[in-house]
Amino acid sequence: MLVVLAVLCVLVYLQVRAWKQFDWHTFWQQTEHVSPSGIAWGIVLTYVSYALRAVRWRIFLKPVRQTTTARLLAPQFIGFTALALLGRAGEVIRPYIIAKKENLTFGSQMAVWTVERIFDMGSFALILAVGFLSPEVTSLPHYTEFRRAAFLLVGLVLALLIFAVLIRKAGGRVGEFLHMKLVDAAPGAAHRIRHSILVFSEGLKTVQDLSSAIQLCAVSLLMWVVIAFAYISVTHSYPEPLGTLSFSKIVLLMLSTMVGSMLQLPGVGGGSQLASIAVLNAFGVRPELAVSCGILLWAVTFMAVIPAGLLLARREHVSMRALQEAEEKAAALAE
Repeated sequence: MLVVLAVLCVLVYLQVRAWKQFDWHTFWQQTEHVSPSGIAWGIVLTYVSYALRAVRWRIFLKPVRQTTTARLLAPQFIGFTALALLGRAGEVIRPYIIAKKENLTFGSQMAVWTVERIFDMGSFALILAVGFLSPEVTSLPHYTEFRRAAFLLVGLVLALLIFAVLIRKAGGRVGEFLHMKLVDAAPGAAHRIRHSILVFSEGLKTVQDLSSAIQLCAVSLLMWVVIAFAYISVTHSYPEPLGTLSFSKIVLLMLSTMVGSMLQLPGVGGGSQLASIAVLNAFGVRPELAVSCGILLWAVTFMAVIPAGLLLARREHVSMRALQEAEEKAAALAE
């Protein structure tokens, strides 16, 4: 966290130096003229994306557990609330809660989480490829950087896919190989690693037939289109030039926030806002308007889940203290 904070401070300093002058009067004026209906629709679409995640997780669980989307809806909201409040360490909360609720192993649900990430990045990469077909993207001043980030995303998708296929097909052999190499030096750790890989391998067997694969691809693609429209709803709540941003530029804006979210402080964020502000500047948006939009995008697409998540956590009898304890327990299980 200290390293992330230091990096964010440097980025803020460089951003401020690049602007030279920042008109706070313009900032508040632009923010006051935001359309409330556009923000409301952005929140609604963000919530719909969480519901689609519950639908997708239900499909993932079909081979091992027959459940309903309604049962998986609360864990999605609670998990993303934990992510917003606790930072990236809160990622394990969602699979942990689902494992506990559905009486499944934590390792198997972490495997589902890994497959979910592959579908997420694959779907977004497809949308990104469509966005790059637009001629206006190639004319942007930082087109080379955008293209490099897109290639990195595709490379990460392929690496995760190869890893998942390897563990699914040869999880037992990989576990035994690592066990043999480590058992003399650390027998306890060797046994835990072998067991974890075996459980993880079983959890990866989430896509059993072509029908499930088609459903998962369709839901994933629909979910990311919904998220894109949430971005459009927020940006188009502002006057020009934000109000006329094209779909291609919106997709690049989404890419920047995904990359920037790797530098996040719990409850504060930082990286995604700075990344979106920098990209909006590259689109020719004034600093004051870019800052306002960057903060609002972060609030709508990342932090707006908190009220619903806390209400559902109360209904499910899960406190934030319990979430913190669950995070620590899940981390211990992962080790």
